[in-house]
Amino acid sequence: MSRVSIQTQDFDVSTELAALRAGDGRVGAVCCFVGTVRERSEGAHVASMELEHYPGMTEKSIEAMVDEALARFDLYGVRVIHRVGLLAPHEQIVLVAVTSAHRGESFQACEFLMDYLKTQAPFWKKEQTPTGARWVDARESDDVALARWGIRAAPMAG
Repeated sequence: MSRVSIQTQDFDVSTELAALRAGDGRVGAVCCFVGTVRERSEGAHVASMELEHYPGMTEKSIEAMVDEALARFDLYGVRVIHRVGLLAPHEQIVLVAVTSAHRGESFQACEFLMDYLKTQAPFWKKEQTPTGARWVDARESDDVALARWGIRAAPMAG
């Protein structure tokens, strides 16, 4: 099972979690986060969201994030899936799942990976609203969340 997948197709959370912990008797905790497309953003209705990335570069960047999480936390397994392409409101965008012996490590690692993904993964998001398309900029709150892990957000092109 690969640690990182960038894909257009949806994912099944139950299947992914079962595969992540399969046969590992050490696992006492599984934590996951699923991000979905909101139907409203900055006060406007969102008809769709389109996500773009650079194949190869994106996977390498996320693999480095996973390596950092494994160095910081006592984890047994990590799975990150990020979708790209055209998505509608309520569709799943991202899955971050981790396994460990205890819940504390799993909760922290899952949150760490999401904070890292929100600021450092090379994705470009465009929302379609009633007033037209707009690119989604990084939020200052995401940079603040990353900073609590002792990491400063690197500027991203976009």
